[in-house]
Amino acid sequence: MSGLVLVTGGTGKTGRRVAEQLSAAGADVRVASRGGPQPFDWSNPDTWGAALEGVSAVYLVPPPAAGDASATMIALVQAAMARGARCFVLLSGSPIFEGGPGVGQTHLWLRENAADWAVLRPSWFMQNFTEGQHLAAIREEGAIYSATEDGRIPFIDADDIAASAVAALTAPAPLNRDFILTGPEPISYDEVARHMSEAAGGPITHRRVSAEDLAAWYRSIGRPALLAQMMGMMDTMIAGGAEDRVTGAVLELTGRPPKDFSAFAKANGALWAPAHVVR
Repeated sequence: MSGLVLVTGGTGKTGRRVAEQLSAAGADVRVASRGGPQPFDWSNPDTWGAALEGVSAVYLVPPPAAGDASATMIALVQAAMARGARCFVLLSGSPIFEGGPGVGQTHLWLRENAADWAVLRPSWFMQNFTEGQHLAAIREEGAIYSATEDGRIPFIDADDIAASAVAALTAPAPLNRDFILTGPEPISYDEVARHMSEAAGGPITHRRVSAEDLAAWYRSIGRPALLAQMMGMMDTMIAGGAEDRVTGAVLELTGRPPKDFSAFAKANGALWAPAHVVR
């Protein structure tokens, strides 16, 4: 693939990394964001045309809030196709199957309508502990909250997700399939807390709560009620073994194995020191 790549969600966990890795590889990249030089707003189709001008490929990150996310994303893909874009790489999630709710509908639409597409379905991000919802509680309380019990997750580094996206966007031939992206081993939140404690030089505990209490915790940190409920339900699925698996998709796409959580923890230990500790 050659030509201009539009990266939606270009300031987020994976989009930022996709744009950086594409640029480092010499690709022509346009970052889509509300505050960028070329303003792009999922909820305002009037901003789409200029962002899509001259684009050959699109990295699709679901909009955070734009009504029916799948309908919005399909409309953007249709607009991109009308302007000559051909390749589409969708960021989905490991629990979201083709034809299922939300972006599962976008996944199905791409398979039925796009000539060159791939869907990435990563497991839980390692960056949830450094850039996401768990960081404040880790620093302020020395705690990680979950309803996963002893369930295990093959946490994946966002850098590996981005590398997989870049490989899909630049593949010499259409991939036309989905890839479940995982780290090299599934681990429990108890094991996560142990790795983090060792790296931070102080205790970080996994606080086991019910799905209902977890949803309440998510609401307390500002997450919408429906999302909070969904997060509790997904933790219950994890407790039942839904994420206890490993795939070779990262190696298949990038030619290298994914980072393990121990290495990630060692690289980020200073970030998890208590908030009152100055290093």
